[in-house]
Amino acid sequence: MSTKSTILRSLLISGSSLLSFCVVWEIIASANLIPNFPGALKTFQELIWWISDPFFDNGPNDLGIGFNLLISLRRVLIGYTLAMVVAIPVGLFVGVSKTVKSSVDPYVQLLKPVSPLAWLPIGLFVFRNSEVTGIFVIFITSIWPTLINTAIGVQSVDSDVLKVAKSLGASKTNTITKVILPAVMPNILAGMRISMGTAWLVIVAAEMLLGTGIGYFIWNEWNNLYVANIFVAIIIIGITGYVLDQIFEILQLRFNYDS
Repeated sequence: MSTKSTILRSLLISGSSLLSFCVVWEIIASANLIPNFPGALKTFQELIWWISDPFFDNGPNDLGIGFNLLISLRRVLIGYTLAMVVAIPVGLFVGVSKTVKSSVDPYVQLLKPVSPLAWLPIGLFVFRNSEVTGIFVIFITSIWPTLINTAIGVQSVDSDVLKVAKSLGASKTNTITKVILPAVMPNILAGMRISMGTAWLVIVAAEMLLGTGIGYFIWNEWNNLYVANIFVAIIIIGITGYVLDQIFEILQLRFNYDS
């Protein structure tokens, strides 16, 4: 089967399943099985309204969906970037050095299982600023997947390759930058992809208490008891998350040396 036929078949299956889901959704709403539950048509009408003018500004509690999305993305990108600046080099050193691993591992095992929202009151207490707190929560929760994946990748590098590099007189720094780092790029990108998914997941929950962003938009619409707009936000969040994930999938394919 050709690639074009495969893509067409996938699109048909996806489109059919989505249409079926929307039909069932509309039937449930029309039958009033759940009181005041918005149907698919109502939700998509609201979606069109919000994306037709996404950047209006009528005050802090009345921003367009585009502004709220950009606020969330800004927090995610800042916190995520800071986490990667820490996670990748620390992961490399953890994988290379048993001493560093024994020093860092207890902190990883202690902090990794902590719920992201547990850091929210700590951030608010320490920083006294909702913006910095959001970035902090993203940083502390997205650092672990990349750090762990990087360390595992380093430990899986063929020992014969390292021996050859050493026999050729490569310094520790050159071995890391010229041999180990290129070899573990697929692992790093896999960790970065998971970290980005975690960051995007966490910011929505955190923003319900931070006052702005797509998470706060959901909370505000819940307070207004307008459920259709909550579904609008869920659709926007899902599409944005999918786009972010696809960016990392493309990067992973670029650095997949087996292909």
